[in-house]
Amino acid sequence: MGPLSLGLLAVGLAMDAFSVSVCNGMTMHKIEVDLALRMAAFFGGFQMLMPLLGWLGGLGLIDLIAGFDHWVAFGLLALIGGKMVHESTQGENCERVMNARKLAVLFMLAIATSIDALAVGLSLAALKVAITTPILVIGAVTFCLSLVGTALGRRFGYLLQNKAELLGGLILIGIGLKIVVEHLV
Repeated sequence: MGPLSLGLLAVGLAMDAFSVSVCNGMTMHKIEVDLALRMAAFFGGFQMLMPLLGWLGGLGLIDLIAGFDHWVAFGLLALIGGKMVHESTQGENCERVMNARKLAVLFMLAIATSIDALAVGLSLAALKVAITTPILVIGAVTFCLSLVGTALGRRFGYLLQNKAELLGGLILIGIGLKIVVEHLV
């Protein structure tokens, strides 16, 4: 996986965490640096953990899916991306985001925003991609975008929320298409 594809993959995966961070930023009267850092650490950490778990689980499946691994990767990325595109059009708002100041809520939000990364880890295993660099890049990008999301949410609110998720979904679908085209050509 090249640097551009990896960067785009990381941005695509980070969009859920970015959207939640925007929502949480909107609820702050002033930026709470400790909360913003805690959210970014949880989101970035889970975005690293989930693809690793998916990749480890996928190692056992490699021999079974070797002939059509590119279709599996495309299917998973298209499914995740399509779900994100669909959700971005549903007009959901930040009122659904719970209080991230509570550790249990933050833990649930981190899992919810990173569950799609589990399937991406499976795709990376199917494509025989080494996992160390991708999880580090995914975690770092998510951490940074979560911080940025909190700040932007505080400043610009509703202008960003659904557009971020739409962009993330389109990026994941595009990467899936790239994988299929590379294997077919």
